[in-house]
Amino acid sequence: MEAQCVGESDGLTFWLARPQDYDEVMAISHGIYAGNDYLPHRYHIWMTEKDRVTIIARRDGKLTALESGIVVDEGKSVVVEGLRVCPSERGRGVAGVIQKVTDRYIKQIYPSVNIKRLTRGDDPGPEKLSKFIFLARRAVLSLCGEAEKFNNFVLGLKAKLDSIEKTEQSTTNNQLTVLKDDQQLKAILLDPDLSTRLQLPGGAIIQDWLPLKPLESNLEILKRKNLTWLADTSNDKLRFLSFHTPPYPVPFNGGSLRLNIDLYGEDLRLARKALITHLEQVMGELRGTVPVHIYMPQTLWAGMQKFCEGDEGVKQIHKYWEQLFLERELS
Repeated sequence: MEAQCVGESDGLTFWLARPQDYDEVMAISHGIYAGNDYLPHRYHIWMTEKDRVTIIARRDGKLTALESGIVVDEGKSVVVEGLRVCPSERGRGVAGVIQKVTDRYIKQIYPSVNIKRLTRGDDPGPEKLSKFIFLARRAVLSLCGEAEKFNNFVLGLKAKLDSIEKTEQSTTNNQLTVLKDDQQLKAILLDPDLSTRLQLPGGAIIQDWLPLKPLESNLEILKRKNLTWLADTSNDKLRFLSFHTPPYPVPFNGGSLRLNIDLYGEDLRLARKALITHLEQVMGELRGTVPVHIYMPQTLWAGMQKFCEGDEGVKQIHKYWEQLFLERELS
């Protein structure tokens, strides 16, 4: 594929990323996200993904930065992902320059886009936050263990759940169903009351850091992620929804499989059941070291953390941390 230059600024040239740039992109990505970097797995998918733009920056021919964006929400929003700068260029304003170039190019190619959205796992401080509208934050519980330890971990969680339910003498029929019917899932996601009922963060479903409004145009994006969905089907009013992204390889600990689980709804009993069910669904796929990140409303974190503690094989690896959801107008 021939390289296509999309601009020059501040001594940098900007190009549409190509599959053959992979090794250089990985070279500037060493150590990003403490080894939980998704890009080694997703880079080649991004190269052919519909409505995605990925731009790299070079200085004197050397790759120095990357940013990617995917157009969503019926063409009105772009979600930016993957921003990274090589170590020797950090602190020199390169991140800001490639963001401006990427914003400008996406606006040129997709004139209907007027909102820029992003998620991030650290608090950038009041100065940077002032440039954005703060939409929401979610709590993250991070666990890690060797694949062979997860069977005992799940058995322990089941025993805890049985004990809790006996102690609470719960008579509520908390039934979670694995959603395999596309039409049933579509009806749930396009329910106009979904956002209010589940208090969706910023009115969006955040799939593995990708925020998407529950709109029909976004269902195709979610479908190609091959997610496993669970829903509370015990009554007409949906109270809980969750899904996991298929485990994917990351550089953590020399090579691991990362599992992301997203929980929506504030019923702790259903959240406990959902965690067990999601882990059971992937048990046969796990291998090596497995970091698990569970994203949830802040109100669930303490209860879920207590529910998961005490196992010697699968342990919490980070203290409480958060996922921030931000947006701003794209001028």
